Amino acid sequence: MKTICLYFEIHQIIHLKRYRFFDIGIDHYYYDDYENERSITEIAERSYMPALNTIGDMIREGNGQFKVAFSISGVGMEQLEMHAQQVIEKLQELNATGCVEFLAEPYSHGLSSLANEEAFAADVEKQCKKMQDYFGKRPTVLRNSSLIYSDDIGGQVAAMGFKGMLTEGAKHVLGWKSPHYLYHCNIAPNLKLLLRDVELSDDISLRFSNTSWEGYPLFADNYINRIASLPGEEQLINIFMELSALGMAQPLSSNILDFIKALPACAKEKGIAFATPTEICTNMNSVAAIDVPDTLSWVDEERDVSCWLGNAMQREAFQKLYSVADRVRIVSDPRLSQDWDYLQASNNFRFMTTKPSNVGLDRGIYSGAFDAFTNYMNILGDFISRVQSLYPEEIDNEELNALMTTIRNQGDEIEMKDKEITRLKTKLEKMQAAEDKLKAKVEKAAKPAAKKTTRCAKKKTEE
Repeated sequence: MKTICLYFEIHQIIHLKRYRFFDIGIDHYYYDDYENERSITEIAERSYMPALNTIGDMIREGNGQFKVAFSISGVGMEQLEMHAQQVIEKLQELNATGCVEFLAEPYSHGLSSLANEEAFAADVEKQCKKMQDYFGKRPTVLRNSSLIYSDDIGGQVAAMGFKGMLTEGAKHVLGWKSPHYLYHCNIAPNLKLLLRDVELSDDISLRFSNTSWEGYPLFADNYINRIASLPGEEQLINIFMELSALGMAQPLSSNILDFIKALPACAKEKGIAFATPTEICTNMNSVAAIDVPDTLSWVDEERDVSCWLGNAMQREAFQKLYSVADRVRIVSDPRLSQDWDYLQASNNFRFMTTKPSNVGLDRGIYSGAFDAFTNYMNILGDFISRVQSLYPEEIDNEELNALMTTIRNQGDEIEMKDKEITRLKTKLEKMQAAEDKLKAKVEKAAKPAAKKTTRCAKKKTEE
């Protein structure tokens, strides 16, 4: 039976404010709060809520047969917490149906997998904890930022204990192979790989409302017929996209949600099922390893990382940022950690790109790549100065790690003693209450005896 794995990404850009050279060392707040609130509010209203409501209807009407997966970046989740709590509540409602899976990804939606193995592991672990807190289950399948993948990254992900990973079904990697099979990592055979069908995914996310596209208009029955007509042995069709494609990239006026809602019924007629990534990794066997020595992604025609690291400005900013990765990870300062997450986000490097792209790039406040680079480097300069002022360069990472471990151990010891003091205080209060109760009982019992003695003494006096 052919199976569709439908997956949506939820991530929200953290907009940086205009930050000038003379702000370094004076202003340590880097974000455009107005734009962040405006953009997440708009996307929640125009895309997330209508799309999630439609998916909820599809799950209810499917009686457990329609299934879908989401991955939510940690920084995106923070924006939802602050400005669009209704989206989180809707996701929790969908989670309760048992037909939704939430995947792991880097908390920052950044490029840590390309720079620092420990930073990458910490980034993913932080997001996994947030998913478990909200949805009650630890993710077992990971999707890296923008589906970034290589053999080395696959090995890291397998070492973290994940069953599977999502990535791009790029032609230069697959060659004559089809993306419609389950594969595994070349250096870690236990890690299953689900490869995105580029054409079927982009027909929805990029081309659906394009009236000049030769496939326009796209109808659900024709779309499913294309899947049904694939060779019989090609059983897995992975359709991956951003959730914002439903309502933002493809406006609601294009009837994109009607198209999505019609897919399960059309698929059922053709005997095509839906499954989550974990179900696929559990129930399907891999047919072969995929050899990916060079890093790939789902961005641009090249399907590589050149949109983030393709020019000297991007590489300089990237190297400067991750030069303090170990120190930030070791010290775990809450304010520094939050800024670290936001500054890692891949869009900061994307705004610096100088390469042409078929997909329009909105640089926001920036007039061009150099403007984006200058603003980011000013902020990064202040951030690194803060890190170095708190934890001087004279202290190497090994020594700093030992000091922080000692401080944490002392903190744990103090916390244990505080708990013991609290416990003893509670015990003492209970003992005092019991003593007071006993004293009151004795006093109560003594009163009749005292009265009797008084009466006897009075009687003797009268005699």
